[in-house]
Formats: sequence, C-alpha cells, structure tokens
Amino acid sequence: MRRRAGLVLLAFAVFFTTLSPLLRWYAFPRLAKVPAGRYQTVVLEAKDATLIDYSTLEPKKVSRITMTETLKGNVEQARKVKHETGRDVVVWDTLTYVAGPDGAMVSKIPERYVFDAHSQEPVHAGGENVDDTPVRRDGIEFKWPFLVRKHDYRYFDMQTRTSAPIHYGGTRRFHGLSVYYFEQTIPWTLVPVPRALPLGLTPDAVRQIGLERWYTTKRMFWVDPTTGAPVNGEEVHQEEMRWTGHPEKKPITAFSGHVRMRPDYVDATVALVTSQRRLVLLLTSWLPWGFLGLGGALLGLALLLEARARRAPPAANTTARDQRALVPEISHDGGKPKRLPPARDG
Repeated sequence: MRRRAGLVLLAFAVFFTTLSPLLRWYAFPRLAKVPAGRYQTVVLEAKDATLIDYSTLEPKKVSRITMTETLKGNVEQARKVKHETGRDVVVWDTLTYVAGPDGAMVSKIPERYVFDAHSQEPVHAGGENVDDTPVRRDGIEFKWPFLVRKHDYRYFDMQTRTSAPIHYGGTRRFHGLSVYYFEQTIPWTLVPVPRALPLGLTPDAVRQIGLERWYTTKRMFWVDPTTGAPVNGEEVHQEEMRWTGHPEKKPITAFSGHVRMRPDYVDATVALVTSQRRLVLLLTSWLPWGFLGLGGALLGLALLLEARARRAPPAANTTARDQRALVPEISHDGGKPKRLPPARDG
C-alpha cells in the first residue's frame, strides 16, 4: 500500500511541477488580454494656467483648465479587425476635451487607437486616426504591456503624430503601490491646429490669419509594472500660436499649465488597477510558484513513503503445510491428542 500511495503522489508531483511553467509561459500570454469593451473617463486639471482668448487673440490667466479624456472600447470594430487580421485586437475610440473655467470648449481631439489585446503593439488596421487624420502609430499609447520592463519604450504623441522614447526613471511608491516612473519631453514642434475650436474657428481660418501652432510638453507617468496601466499622469504643457514667416513677432501663448489628474480619479484608478493586478499575479506568480512548491512537497512525500516501504521487515511467510503440522488432532478414543504426521511431498 505504501508503494502504491507513493506512486500516486509521484504522479501528482510530476503533474503540478509540469503545470507550473506551462501556466506562466504558455497559458498567461494567451489568457491575459485587455478587454475589448472597456469604458473609462479621466479628468485632469491645470490650475492657475494661461489660455488664449480667440476673440482678441490675447493670452489671459485663468483659474483652471479642465481636460477630460474619455476612452470607449469599440467591440464591433474590434471584431471586424480580428476577422481581417486574425489577431485579438482592441479598438479604443477616445476623446480629449479641453474646457475653460466657464466650461466652454477650448478644443476637442478624437482618436482611434487599434492595438493587440495581448502585447499592446499597435495594429495598423481599422481606421486608426488622430482628429480624423489617418496615422500609423509606432510604439505604445495610453497603456504599457503586461509585466513592464525597466527600460525605455517608444510612446506615441497625438499632437505631433509621431513616436519618441519615453524614459524609465526608476521605481517609486505611489498610493501604496510599487510603480515604475517614465518621463518624456517633446521639444518645440510645429503641430496641426485642432479641427474643433471656439467661435467656429477652423484650421484654415487660423492659417489665413497667419498663425501656426507650436507645442512642447514634459510628460510623466507612474505605471503599475504588473498590469502596465498608468495609475497617475501629469504634463507640463505649453502651446504657442506663432506668426507664419515672421519670427520677429512675439508668439501668442495659447495654453500653458501643469496638467494633473484630479485626486478622486487618481483614487479610482489605483483601486481599479489594484483589483486587476491580482488576476495577473495569479497567473504569473502565485499559481506557478504554488504549483511548483506543491509538486516539490508531493515528490518529497512520495520518496519518504518509498524509503519506509523498503525499510519495513519482511512479512511472515508460513506455508499451509507448516500450519497443518502444528494443528493437534483430537482422539475420540479417550486418548491424548496426537499430532498429525508431517505431510509428505507429492
């Protein structure tokens, strides 16, 4: 029985030990993916900022500029792209809506971002665009891959429609989480004028006035290394309207401010990421290491039972002939009991 139990334990030990790397290196890359139907809104603010007044073309100080970023997963479009490419993809339709202190619209820029649901690599299909202008993304945007590495990534900037390195800046603590800090600086660059502007202005009208839009920013992210989701983001953002062909004229500050996530949205984002990271850790750490430890424990127990079975004394092997020789026969003639003669072979 000990040897039989040892074999059963050995079989389970092999099963769990084999399952450990399969779960981490085979199952996780196929099971972990960004949900296609995600919906999220994040509000950022820039207090004591500078904003252009398009009625006078003069900059003015304002108490607050609000930037609302809405992200909506387009499930139907994701199915179409998957049918075309054969890949699990996510299609995000996003809108960045900038409003002044009175709530009036300053600008709004829609985007469509198409990426691989598992690796977060951009997929060039499904009409990816920025402000209804087709683009071809290089690098990540909005989200890092699962299990973020400590190195630089290429990050897409929607204003310039180009990608540039975003640099890893070390590990930090943020709201109780261990996060990776990334930073990117975009130098002054000529960028397109948004299609939607106050007072019915259009990009063509701005060009006819003789102005062009320049932009620079310092972008900062605090990223959860397990899920790849940013838990906080900030930008030191500056925009200028410069006179075309007249570098001697003073540029007009269109937007200048330090943009930060509103505290309540930071708390909500941290709570969401904390719940999601448990699922990723379950597949990448907790279950693989747990199965490996369980397999080792079962192997040790199987070897212990085998060793005990080998040390056990041999069982008595008394033959039927020996037992018969020891059984007395009772005489019915009143005499003493007599032993049966030894059985003869054959």
